[in-house]
Amino acid sequence: MSCVKYRKNNNKSKKILLYFCKMRIDIITIFPEFMRHFFNYSILKRAIKNKHINIQIHELRKYSKNKHQKVDDYAFGGGAGMVMCIEPIDNCINALKSKRNYDEIIYLTPDGKTLNQSICNKLSMHKNLILLCGHYKGIDHRIRDLHITKEISIGDYVITGGEVAAAILTDAVARLIPNVISDHTSALTDSFQDNLLAPPIYTRPSKYKGLKVPEILLSGDDKSIQKWREKESIIRTREIRPDLLDE
Repeated sequence: MSCVKYRKNNNKSKKILLYFCKMRIDIITIFPEFMRHFFNYSILKRAIKNKHINIQIHELRKYSKNKHQKVDDYAFGGGAGMVMCIEPIDNCINALKSKRNYDEIIYLTPDGKTLNQSICNKLSMHKNLILLCGHYKGIDHRIRDLHITKEISIGDYVITGGEVAAAILTDAVARLIPNVISDHTSALTDSFQDNLLAPPIYTRPSKYKGLKVPEILLSGDDKSIQKWREKESIIRTREIRPDLLDE
């Protein structure tokens, strides 16, 4: 992992983690205020403030040489819908690449591989990412040839733009970065981490309208509780997402 430094313990060959470098995510969009608004709340806002992650928003129109800052045009060959022009996107990505190396340049598109926890885990190990938000009918295909290293979809449906998808991807990746969530084990025990859904969870009160918390969770027996949770995870996965057990 490029953004982690280690040192050897004086008395042991085992390596000890010193620190994680913060991740930088550059997001290219035609709606920068939408993206800034999303990152101005809750855990991500705190992570940015504490410099665990560096999120930069780039307005694509600023990279257009058109006097009206136009970033779309009609598709060659005809057909409904506009296409995002190659030049502004190329200019923006080249400007970013001139300053640092990027591990992945990701295009958010319904055509991409469906986002899952495994993808998020792998991306969280990187240092620098670019996210390109698609719009209209999509981008000039030559951008894929020039720059895109990965295409990601958030599902088999179409939304009005890639901004929501970029926000979802950023949130899913950022919460895996050390210190973004106060208890890092929380992220590691989420649904899908082992191709299993999370087990049922409860909090106070232990009794409510005749509904009781399972006695095992009140026992204080950590080993038995862990076994119960593993069993319940398998049961819930089999009932709700049996496809995960086949992977």
